[in-house]
Amino acid sequence: MIKRILPVTFLLISGLVFQNTIKAQSQTNFNPPGKLVDAGGHLLHVYKLGKGGPAVIMENGSGDFSFIWKLVQPEIAKFTTAVSYDRAGYAWSEPGPVPRTSLQITTELHTALQNAGIKGPYILVGQSYGGFLVRAFARFYPKEVVGMVLVEALNENARIIMGDQAMRIREWAKGQQAPNPQTGGSNDTAVLNHKGQQAAEVYNEVEFPLTKLPADVQKMQVWAQNQVVYRATGNSEMTWSPEDVQNMYAHKGEPAYMLGDIPLIVLTRGSGGYDGRKDSAELETERLQQQEELSHLSTNSKHITDKNSGHNIHLEDPATVIAAIKEVYEAAKQHRKLQ
Repeated sequence: MIKRILPVTFLLISGLVFQNTIKAQSQTNFNPPGKLVDAGGHLLHVYKLGKGGPAVIMENGSGDFSFIWKLVQPEIAKFTTAVSYDRAGYAWSEPGPVPRTSLQITTELHTALQNAGIKGPYILVGQSYGGFLVRAFARFYPKEVVGMVLVEALNENARIIMGDQAMRIREWAKGQQAPNPQTGGSNDTAVLNHKGQQAAEVYNEVEFPLTKLPADVQKMQVWAQNQVVYRATGNSEMTWSPEDVQNMYAHKGEPAYMLGDIPLIVLTRGSGGYDGRKDSAELETERLQQQEELSHLSTNSKHITDKNSGHNIHLEDPATVIAAIKEVYEAAKQHRKLQ
């Protein structure tokens, strides 16, 4: 994860919240562990483990890479197909067209899954910003989604701290309408001008909770986070994300934006980290209410609070994420209610 280069919203919405740092030394390129698959005129890196179905598809938080699921994916692959991937412009994936709307991103993912031979139905797992994306995928491909796990996903009315102010993400929306999905390579001037270049300012730090990952994966993180194209792509995603959030808020409760009765588990961290603020109690109450609200997206759901973890439950307490995915998988497989 980068600091100072990307917009503040990128850092605040990001899947990773850093506290302590260690030095990592490798800047070597890494071979992709998965395959590069056509996603509509550009290639996405798709990493598949295991076999069987429903397949579990894992969507990253903003700024995160496929290997963020290293502590979760192999365990899921023991009982079904487990898929992580890199969005366009991340790690091994080629950059895609802008704007990076949820419709564009999920269309690319769907196309790549089909071309990789990973057919539905799917169980979607989305962390942080990835929660918005898996909900969008379920809206655009409702017949292909049979279960969902939201890992510290943000509510469309959520507030984040900007300076000293608690601001709603949707308040940055400019009322833009998402265009139809585009095919082909990147049309982003920022990406095209810097394609192939190394970042001017290099970040050789791997910070908590990425320190939970194996040493070789930490080196991979250092390599990936220093790609200029990745930084430009992250900017594009966060520039558009308030538009998607506002769209979800405007259509809140409408059937197309709900999840019917598919099994859904919402995982929430124990504390919002608002200590020291005058409005800490208000923000914490609102956060928990909004997380509970997410569980009402489906009539077949559970809300679990993980008091042993912060925002990155898939790194800090992966066993809880694994258990939630397995529970949703079994409920979807057996066409039954969550216990």
